[in-house]
Amino acid sequence: MTITVLLFASLAEKIGKRELQVPYKTGDTVESIVNRLMKEYPVLETFKNSLLYAVNEEYADLTTIVDSKASLALIPPVSGG
Repeated sequence: MTITVLLFASLAEKIGKRELQVPYKTGDTVESIVNRLMKEYPVLETFKNSLLYAVNEEYADLTTIVDSKASLALIPPVSGG
């Protein structure tokens, strides 16, 4: 079983993809998924303290439980003018 992780803006640029399929484990939280991703993509560590998260298009925090049919979005800080 996998879940879809959506990457936006500078995250997508750094990873080279806008979407990842990540193995799902029963009881996964946003934090457990993000930690696994940081091991696979160490560049994500630079964003660790500034990411926002959304599960099924609703803002979430690191303790949010993610079910097997969910999508998880990682949203980096955005600047502009």
